Amino acid sequence: MISVFAQTAPLIAPPPMSGRALLAMLLVIGLLALAAWALRRGTGLARSRASLSVETAVSLGERRSLVIVEVENRRLLIGLTPSQISVVTELAPSFKGSLTTALEESPQS
Repeated sequence: MISVFAQTAPLIAPPPMSGRALLAMLLVIGLLALAAWALRRGTGLARSRASLSVETAVSLGERRSLVIVEVENRRLLIGLTPSQISVVTELAPSFKGSLTTALEESPQS
């Protein structure tokens, strides 16, 4: 009977990792972890161009609040309750928004 294990090659240990290779590997793992964290938080290019922003929110009591939001260059006062979301009124543009609009419309000299 012939032994199957008689012709096995001796195991050779891999060479030890140099300091530079270890540093590069840790850097790649760190960048992957940072990218995963950023994607999970929702940060990125798509979020920076969002057309909705919450300017302020005021609590009126138990699970009721008023919120000022800016949506597509319109400022809205919104009332929130546990069962309903209502637009209370549309507000005038903020000073920052009106200044930006005035600068865009002014003639360039």
